[in-house]
Amino acid sequence: MSTLPFVAHVLDWYDENARDLPWRTDDASPWGVLVSEIMLQQTPVSRVLPAWDAWLTRWPTPAAMAADEPGEAVRMWGRLGYPRRALRLHECAVAITSQHGGELPTDLDALLALPGVGAYTARAVASFAYRQRHAVVDTNVRRVLSRVVTGVADSAPGSAARDLALAEPLVPVDPAVAARYAVAVMELGALVCTARAPRCADCPVVADCAWFRAGKPAYDGPVRRAQGYAGTDRQVRGRLLAVLRDASGPVPQSALDVVWHEPVQRARALDGLVTDGLVDPLPDGTFALPGARV
Repeated sequence: MSTLPFVAHVLDWYDENARDLPWRTDDASPWGVLVSEIMLQQTPVSRVLPAWDAWLTRWPTPAAMAADEPGEAVRMWGRLGYPRRALRLHECAVAITSQHGGELPTDLDALLALPGVGAYTARAVASFAYRQRHAVVDTNVRRVLSRVVTGVADSAPGSAARDLALAEPLVPVDPAVAARYAVAVMELGALVCTARAPRCADCPVVADCAWFRAGKPAYDGPVRRAQGYAGTDRQVRGRLLAVLRDASGPVPQSALDVVWHEPVQRARALDGLVTDGLVDPLPDGTFALPGARV
């Protein structure tokens, strides 16, 4: 496959079809980009949009967030899921404020050193916020490149080294073009080259797609197991956190006991929240969000 036509087709398609998302605008702050990337992990755009807007309205800068309690981050996180991400964002804000003068660092290694920021997030922020040249590979990009380049319906569970080796040769040399390509190919995977119902007739690179030319063979590799929710400790944790988010102060054990009928599972879920730093057990036997002023 020729790199130049592939990139050009993806960029032309993006110019016509990109969604109007606030963290992609020219005036989006690096902090806003980081918040979006953390929120978008395993969470659809439709749910992130109002949460992102509320977050940036309350905490427009890392310093504003660092000055608030971590429990307020958990409260604002609401029902986005995986609330430890809220604590990581608060930790990031504290580190950015104390170590980088309140400005998100531009260097990839410095971004990687921030709490809770992994390889994907660091590359995404460096690319989308600072227009640097990096291979940025999320689930959507991995699927597009797997189909187009290797002819496989979907990639096996992610491998950073394998993903980057596949993506890097396609990244344009010019940093600004590379940054736009990074978000464009991601958008293509989100809107057209989807997992369950790819719209091949609308794909700008279908002529280059090895998977399409092979007749779209079914994927027969290792399967990612979908995580259940109903009846799991995750559901119990969510209900316990909901009580604490809705409360104006610490809550007694009795207020938590009513949210789930099975005491052993309920206690295990609460212990997990305490271990993860999402709930503070207080000396008087009540519970609160972390850092709550009592």
